[in-house]
Amino acid sequence: MKIREFEFADFKAVTDIYQEGIDGGNATFEKQPKAWPEWDSAMLTPCRLVIEIDSQLVGWAGLLPTSTREAYAGVVEVSIYISDKAKGNGAGYALLTELIKQSEEAGCWTLQSAIFPENQASINLHQKCGFKVLGVRERLGQMNGVWRDVVLMERRSDKVGL
Repeated sequence: MKIREFEFADFKAVTDIYQEGIDGGNATFEKQPKAWPEWDSAMLTPCRLVIEIDSQLVGWAGLLPTSTREAYAGVVEVSIYISDKAKGNGAGYALLTELIKQSEEAGCWTLQSAIFPENQASINLHQKCGFKVLGVRERLGQMNGVWRDVVLMERRSDKVGL
């Protein structure tokens, strides 16, 4: 496995992996991947990572700001997606561990994740990496006419001046 910084040439593979998450129905409320300008402006520039196995991109991770207020500059939302063909082999753990390390180096003190309760593998991964369940946001949004709950998880850094 090789983790490296995201490059623009990776965007097609990133989009394909995100589409797998959309198609699976338990990864996001989104109905289609964002186009490059929207994705680029939504994701923070530091901590855009991809993971490769045998030179094939199989996952990506990044951070989104939770607020434009300066006081919350170190509070970010995690976005991590692993291709179906690479699930269960440690790629998610390796990628999230590296994202945590780089986020702390970038001054982030709180990482948040919002995960559908049906996505138990993602909840387990986040817990393995030190995230705690804060609670369940019930009926947060509708997806295909069905109300969906979201598990809110958080990881607080012990390395960023807290």
